[in-house]
Amino acid sequence: MTWEGRRDGHLTVGGIPVERLAARVGSTPFFAYDRDLVTRRVAAVRAALPDGVQLSYAVKANPMPALLQHVSGLVDGFDVASAGELRHALDTSTPAERISFAGPGKTVEELSQAIAAGVTVELESETELARVRAISAATGIRARVAFRVNPDFTVRGSGMRLGGGPQQFGIDAERVPEVLAGLGDDVDFQGFHVFAGSQNLRADSICEAQDRTVDLILELAAVSPPVRYLNLGGGFGIPYSRRDHPLDLDPIGDNLARLMRERITPHLPEARVVIELGRYLVGEAGVYITRVVDRKESRGTTFVVVDGGLHHQLAASGNFGQVIRRNYPMAVANRLGEPLDAPVNVVGCLCTPLDLLGDRVELPRIEIGDLIVLFQAGAYGLTASPTAFLSHPAPVEVLV
Repeated sequence: MTWEGRRDGHLTVGGIPVERLAARVGSTPFFAYDRDLVTRRVAAVRAALPDGVQLSYAVKANPMPALLQHVSGLVDGFDVASAGELRHALDTSTPAERISFAGPGKTVEELSQAIAAGVTVELESETELARVRAISAATGIRARVAFRVNPDFTVRGSGMRLGGGPQQFGIDAERVPEVLAGLGDDVDFQGFHVFAGSQNLRADSICEAQDRTVDLILELAAVSPPVRYLNLGGGFGIPYSRRDHPLDLDPIGDNLARLMRERITPHLPEARVVIELGRYLVGEAGVYITRVVDRKESRGTTFVVVDGGLHHQLAASGNFGQVIRRNYPMAVANRLGEPLDAPVNVVGCLCTPLDLLGDRVELPRIEIGDLIVLFQAGAYGLTASPTAFLSHPAPVEVLV
């Protein structure tokens, strides 16, 4: 990944040199998100999607309120995974009927909030449906619901598989017809959501998943009420290392156009068709900036110690479920273009050897006080990390 923002050997975010931005924020470490990069990425996705396919933002990727306000003017809806995310989404201009609430283990309180707000509850189990029905009966509010379906297939090339085999996500596809048969009129059935895998960089795999998803949905639609909502999932990945190749959107857009023309529109004319993306929209628009507080030699290895760490960037440390640890791209913000020095280990400030942000990385000569920048930090950073670990203060987030 090549970050475009640079000026006179210094990295910039939103046109502002990182050193000046750090002074403006007042402390390190911090996250900075470039609003223009988000806008451009959404525009690129929209240009690739065919007419009739809407774009929803998965708030779990980055729920920063200022970012949500910005994104709300660019996308067609939100998907949330907690009551906290729901509150943030409802604070934007996005209508409640364009917000969906997915995730296993929704509490009665969360379901009550979602039903009262009028968002679509994506049902993850038969017992969740029973709880929704009980809440609707008690409140007199007819709940909007969709079925999240656990498909009978997996997606090749996905960093995390969310479908196929036994899953805590969704109702098994083979069980859905029986559940639909007993649905009744006490809830407002909207449609289906199928999301089989995430962080996929292979366009052919994503197209295959979309083909098989449509096959499954058309089979289920034959025994369901009219389908007014169809969430095809997403799973679009971003590159995290030099060996990763950026995802090609064009084949995906072409395949969706064919599916809409030949299969979805003729058979599900009332359906609002949605692609749901999170990481792909914001992941490459964010950086994590941390200051060097020490440099030490230990038995032939140079350690550069920074004031951040895995408590803010768990994924960059390799502790977010990765099978093989790979360094996130990083740079020294104030030394762009300088010659590379001997490899160093960039480590955080926590009392654990797991706090490794860069393993034998080649960077310009680093001195105490320099600013280290981790790229690809716009998604699954702060809110996917153990921020309370060792009670260090939370980092600031800024939208530039």
